[in-house]
Amino acid sequence: MATIEHWIGGGETPGEGSRRATVYNPATGHGQHEVVLAETADVDRAVAAAKEAFREWGDSSLSKRTKILFNFRELVNAHVKELAEIVSDEHGKVLSDAAGEVQRGLEVIEFACGIPQLLKGDYSDQASSGVDVFSFREPLGVVAGITPFNFPAMVPMWMHPVAIACGNTFVLKPSERDPSASNFVARLWQRAGLPDGVFTVVHGDKVAVDAILDHPDIAAVSFVGSTPIAKYIHTRATANGKRVQALGGAKNHAIILPDADLDYAAGHLSAAAFGSAGERCMAISAAVAVGEAGDALVDLVSRKAGEVVVGSGRDPKSEMGPVVTAAAKERIERLIGTGEQQGAKITVDGRGLEVPGYEGGFFVGPTVIDQVSTEMDVYTEEIFGPVLSVVRADTVDAAIDLINANPYGNGTAIFTSSGEAARRFQRGVNVGMIGINVPIPVPMAYYSFGGWKDSLFGDKHVHGPEGVSFYTRAKVVTSRWPQAAASLHFPTAS
Repeated sequence: MATIEHWIGGGETPGEGSRRATVYNPATGHGQHEVVLAETADVDRAVAAAKEAFREWGDSSLSKRTKILFNFRELVNAHVKELAEIVSDEHGKVLSDAAGEVQRGLEVIEFACGIPQLLKGDYSDQASSGVDVFSFREPLGVVAGITPFNFPAMVPMWMHPVAIACGNTFVLKPSERDPSASNFVARLWQRAGLPDGVFTVVHGDKVAVDAILDHPDIAAVSFVGSTPIAKYIHTRATANGKRVQALGGAKNHAIILPDADLDYAAGHLSAAAFGSAGERCMAISAAVAVGEAGDALVDLVSRKAGEVVVGSGRDPKSEMGPVVTAAAKERIERLIGTGEQQGAKITVDGRGLEVPGYEGGFFVGPTVIDQVSTEMDVYTEEIFGPVLSVVRADTVDAAIDLINANPYGNGTAIFTSSGEAARRFQRGVNVGMIGINVPIPVPMAYYSFGGWKDSLFGDKHVHGPEGVSFYTRAKVVTSRWPQAAASLHFPTAS
């Protein structure tokens, strides 16, 4: 099998140690590559290269940065197909979904192309007699991103285009389950004219993560992943004096009112729950049926779940691919069984699915579980698979209370034809991203992405205006070119 190496100082390098991990094709269940796993010395070398590159990149002109960003945007756009194929082969999602992932990453690159406008400071002329006050923002230095398997192209692009546009150098530690997209992107950055060392990729596991969190020359860490790891990242990195934005897990709810177009809602719930095999932090995993909407909704969404075409991500007929690993398949199927044991009703069962020609693949079919209570494991745990749990509530207010009682606060949605109910919902839920008749309310790149409660640790969301703020720090300058003698008095406006 081919070996995927680190990208340090403008080229691939095998690293210091001998540890390797197998990268599987989830559709076949077979290993297709090996990826090197970094030792602490590899992270040290990557950070040293990034620190050296920052000496010039941090002082580079906005014109130079913008030119390279536009070049990078054009290269990514020209290679969407190749990137989508890499993502599909290592993650398992279907090609159209993988291409959509790259497109959402492109939108962040396009946002970062406007960095001259985004970094404009403020100026106050004559704040006091002969005194002017102005502010500007500077890059932090070396920053790092630790990213998950479910969006190996998009989530890193939430981070590195903005960080690099702001003048930082960036060390990426992608998931070892699907690492190839990051090396492909590194080559595109190089072709775009980015100086060597500004973008670095270090592959690895907890050894690499801890080395990043502890390294004294890394100023900030961005993370997307599960809540337990987000808490760990935030605690350890902040203890070492770093800025941290750590996005955690989710249990995204959609409430469906009786006045909603139930066929429309069921179709969008099916797409939101089963797209990408449910391996999205914004997937809808809990549908809250309000009042008399319940039975009709379950019938409709069960029918639509049964119509989803499951197969290899490379098959153009497939609408949903496999989950990422055999362990993920086992865990998801165990939770489905636990739901049944605890009293829920399975109306569509995706366990034991076999796809002809891909009998070794990690497939779990779309699953709908009705009559779920908030005490059941299938509700309390983040399943991260193609499973939709249906919970019942009597009123809109009861549904809002149910959502607010959940420890997660990433995304949520409401399906209704009532503007009053929608407004009450959007003001009442303690959730960071809200959709009204939109099941997956991922903001556009010029807004920031992030949740509340156990879905975010740190005070800044990713990309958008908060991303620029996270990757820079402000300086405020008070200036005077005096003609008069100095005064011992504290300066005041006069």
